[in-house]
Amino acid sequence: MTDKTTAARVALVTGGSAGLGLALCRELAGRGWRVITDGRSEEKFKEADLPDAVTVVVGDLTDADHRQALVGEVSAYGRLDLLVHNASTLGPLPMRPLAEVDIADLQQVWRTNIGGPLVLTSALLPWLREANGVLLSISSDAAVHHYEGWGLYGASKAALDHVTLTYGAETGLRAYAVDPGDMRTAMHQDAFPGEDISDRPLPETVVPHLVALLDERPASGRYRAADLGGDVR
Repeated sequence: MTDKTTAARVALVTGGSAGLGLALCRELAGRGWRVITDGRSEEKFKEADLPDAVTVVVGDLTDADHRQALVGEVSAYGRLDLLVHNASTLGPLPMRPLAEVDIADLQQVWRTNIGGPLVLTSALLPWLREANGVLLSISSDAAVHHYEGWGLYGASKAALDHVTLTYGAETGLRAYAVDPGDMRTAMHQDAFPGEDISDRPLPETVVPHLVALLDERPASGRYRAADLGGDVR
């Protein structure tokens, strides 16, 4: 791999081909960051038309070789100032009550929403520590509230919150779990098939709140994006 060593801040944002991940990648790149992102669909990345400051690694976060490729990109830059766990899955669709799911369903959701993020964080800790970086996980209100059909997803997000904040406690790094609120995304549409979700805000409206969090660096914890600062566009 070619040497990409840079003095610019470096972020790794998982799930950057669409939705909030894509909007955050664009914003960080526009602010002078070098950004690494991933996703399973090469076609989606072609449609996204990301700026040159964004390096795309196509693959699945649950795959060990793919995670190693992400680590290799970070190593090439020689630093990591921000790790964002944004990639996630709702699980089998349509979403079902807990009484109707099985172990295979649990494994699918758990590996994507908590297993991949956990082991990727561990692999990247040396660079995050050196840069006094930030660990940011995108959570959900389903992590703390109980909605019919959202059991597997909500449990995985609650676990991601816990793991994220425990990393903060164990390392001293700033660690945040942020509930972005409802957004007009493909994932949200999948959760409400056939319903009109045009009244939900676009993910771009959440990004200023995330940027404000990164700028202010408050104490580690769980936050709602709506309660954070930032000029909403």
